[in-house]
Amino acid sequence: MNSRRNFIQKTSLLGFAMSLRPDFSIFAAQDQILGHGDFRYKVDMKWGNLDPEKFPVLNCHEMVMDRKGRMILLTDEPRNNVIIYDQSGKLLETWTLGLKAAHGLTLVDEGDEEYLWIVDNGGRVVKTTLGGTVVSEITHPVKEGIYEEGMRWTPTETAVAPNGDLYIADGYGSQFFLHYDSQGKFIRKFGGDGHADAQFKTAHGIAVDQRGGAKPTLICTSRGHNSFKRFSMDGSYLESIFLPGAFVCRPVIHGENLYAGVCWSRLKYLEQMDNSGFVTILDKNNRVVSNPGGTAPEYRDGELQLMVQSDPVFKHCHDVSIDQDENIYVCQWNAGKTYPIKLIRV
Repeated sequence: MNSRRNFIQKTSLLGFAMSLRPDFSIFAAQDQILGHGDFRYKVDMKWGNLDPEKFPVLNCHEMVMDRKGRMILLTDEPRNNVIIYDQSGKLLETWTLGLKAAHGLTLVDEGDEEYLWIVDNGGRVVKTTLGGTVVSEITHPVKEGIYEEGMRWTPTETAVAPNGDLYIADGYGSQFFLHYDSQGKFIRKFGGDGHADAQFKTAHGIAVDQRGGAKPTLICTSRGHNSFKRFSMDGSYLESIFLPGAFVCRPVIHGENLYAGVCWSRLKYLEQMDNSGFVTILDKNNRVVSNPGGTAPEYRDGELQLMVQSDPVFKHCHDVSIDQDENIYVCQWNAGKTYPIKLIRV
């Protein structure tokens, strides 16, 4: 029985490797070390693999870790929107809201209990318990007069401030960030579609940055600009962090570092190649220090140079989650219905 299971597992992995590139071996990836400097990682392609007949995924969009160390994965497969693993990759439970475009996942610890904010590209932004019970939901902005009739509303991500305020990124819609108080009352919106410093092209993600004990600010994604943009908590533009060549997704803060999945890189995008993406890691000064799966970061006269994929391990990195040992769990979009990849820090 064990030999048969091993055979099935190896052949399924080989099939995935062939889908990446005909001459790329998945077994080579298993022993491969990715990254640069102090941020280097061994690849675990088998982490979290499940029976796709029982627990299918389409796109593994985002992942968070709860206070128990469980890894909570969001997928847009309506049969199981949420898959919960332990850190060894063992399945713990699944549940669903029946969402066909589940995209954004944020964990908020309110002391007595932890909750999830789930964003569906179809327009729903809901707060749930970790077991999947809906607690509250944000009203469509057109219904509240926040948007005018005809404005696109395709939300992608949320972030929760220390005071409980909620920020929603309309990353596939009208490119605004919407700010609500902890009771769900609308306060303001900022951003919008454009090329000015305070405007966005694919306002995909958002995170609260308090690194080093600093006053909270917002790190917002402008994926089409290959940038993160920093704003005050009241929506005032502060600065841009340019990441040439990298179409970054959600910013993820862990310790002094800023992490992100790169869903594709500039050269791959222009060539319309299917296999693309890497992970990028920035230090406390927002300088790139490592690109697992990508080219080594290089600065010339203080300017970061073009970054592209160098190792065909990932396909469209959509999000990362960092555990207490600083291992990285990589979620992928448009990656052949594959499960997350674990990068073990070495």
